[in-house]
Amino acid sequence: MDVKVTGDAMVTGDAVLLDIRPASFASRAVSGAIDLGVELLALILLLVGAVQLGSGLDGAAAAAMALTIVVGITVGVPVVTETLTRGRTLGKLVMGMRAVRDDGGPIRLRHALVRGLVGFVEIWVFWGVPALLCSLFSAQGKRLGDLAAGTYVVRERPARATSVMAQMPPQLAGWARHADIGRLPDGLALSVRQFLSRAPGMHAGARSQLASSLAAAVTAHVAPPAPAGTHPEAFLAAVLAERRARDVVRLARDEHRRQRLAATDSVENALARVRRP
Repeated sequence: MDVKVTGDAMVTGDAVLLDIRPASFASRAVSGAIDLGVELLALILLLVGAVQLGSGLDGAAAAAMALTIVVGITVGVPVVTETLTRGRTLGKLVMGMRAVRDDGGPIRLRHALVRGLVGFVEIWVFWGVPALLCSLFSAQGKRLGDLAAGTYVVRERPARATSVMAQMPPQLAGWARHADIGRLPDGLALSVRQFLSRAPGMHAGARSQLASSLAAAVTAHVAPPAPAGTHPEAFLAAVLAERRARDVVRLARDEHRRQRLAATDSVENALARVRRP
């Protein structure tokens, strides 16, 4: 599973969010208002246009056209949009949110369809009252459509958290001290550091899956491999801690060399001035 870093959040190759935080009620309300406003405007414009274009149609045809427009805007547009963007609508995009599965994975067509169909009833038919009440009593701010589809809405632009440095697991200190980790790419090391700092707040399934994936990627750049039975997160922490320790030593050595060269240059310059006639 590929891993990439996008802004403040990490996303796996199949768009699984690593920093999963439910969106606040206020954010969801603003997002919903934006979506409803856009859909309502489109609905009015299309219905007015349909009335003008279908003035010669009989009552049944006109009713069928109006029903198609209403269903297409209120159900079709959200379903298609969330399917193609993997959980976003215009309102969610503006507010930096996305609908995901309960396990943190990207939603598919069936999730978007359930959300859209139930959303038509709870939002359009009952004026959003069921969605409002359900969101208020749900720990993750779920509306009825989320409960039926097994989804919820998360923030994609979380507040930047203070990074916690990885600590060396005592049982791996001896192995790490003699391991070759110099070839570890900086991008992969950054992904590991962000994963370890955010792991405590992740969904258990996504955390385990990503830990194993990152451990496999790091193992390709480390020799010899970690002792058999090592937990993936302990292995990642050991590699990162040892890498940091070696960087500290290297930087200290480079600074000492720079100071020594500067001192040598100062002495040579002083001697040159003394010898100058």
